[in-house]
Amino acid sequence: MKTVWAREDDIRGGYYRSMYLHKAQVGLGADGLPMSWQHVLVGQSIMAGTMLEAAMVKNGIDATSVEGVADSPYIKDLPHHQVDLHSPQTGINVLWLRSVGHTHTGFVMESLIDELATAAGKDPVEYRRTLLKAHPRHLGVLNLAVEKASWGAPLPDGHALGVAVHESFGSYVAQVAEVSQDNLVIRVHRVVCAVDCGIAVNPQSITAQMESCITFGLGMALHSKLTVKDGGVMQSNYHDYQVLRLNEMPAVEVHIVPSTEKPGGIGEPGVPPTAPAVANAVFALTGQRLRELPLQLAGV
Repeated sequence: MKTVWAREDDIRGGYYRSMYLHKAQVGLGADGLPMSWQHVLVGQSIMAGTMLEAAMVKNGIDATSVEGVADSPYIKDLPHHQVDLHSPQTGINVLWLRSVGHTHTGFVMESLIDELATAAGKDPVEYRRTLLKAHPRHLGVLNLAVEKASWGAPLPDGHALGVAVHESFGSYVAQVAEVSQDNLVIRVHRVVCAVDCGIAVNPQSITAQMESCITFGLGMALHSKLTVKDGGVMQSNYHDYQVLRLNEMPAVEVHIVPSTEKPGGIGEPGVPPTAPAVANAVFALTGQRLRELPLQLAGV
């Protein structure tokens, strides 16, 4: 016996990534750098009710809900910070998505750092360099990505760059995205990626995984929206549940940082920086700060 689901059954009968809401309040000093940070996350636990609950949920906290925030170098280095989590039950079947909690925490943290840089009147790369000065592996991928992307060099008219850097699963990834917009449609032309995953056992495999992660991350950033109404998923197939298509795929460059550190993960860490790099580029281009996924420009 072999059961094969129709695409409609698959999309409407699966397990979904939890929807999360973040609220952050950050106090900046006279130098424009964070002095205090209060961060609240609200979203359904993906581990509650599974065989992994006993190992992953401690004192009511699902570690996958706060990964990428609670352990962020931007927050950990601050003496005055607080991270709170609320895990309501929604009745929707949820489970992990590629890069797990970092799918939303990477987007929020790297978008927020760009907002802080803007509030401080500083270049987003230099701002990150200051905040990450005690984190050489973050700095290593950041510096390599912006160098290969020629950050600060002239761009074609109507184009802009955005940057993001994030650590997950023991690997460090920075990305620079080049975007434009056409009638409120976001176009991604190029993504430059730098990765430090420790010892590079198979560089070709690392490059392939980063390219795959960026493709997946762009689909999540630009499309792939599910709507639940009256307990059911509205989308049914690829005509209304859109994934990234071939004509939307940008040029991708992957650069590997030489390292003697122990190997980290490589199948997932390329996803989290993609959406914020694109969102930050959109802000640089249009002045619109997009705080929800998928990203959608608003008309004037």
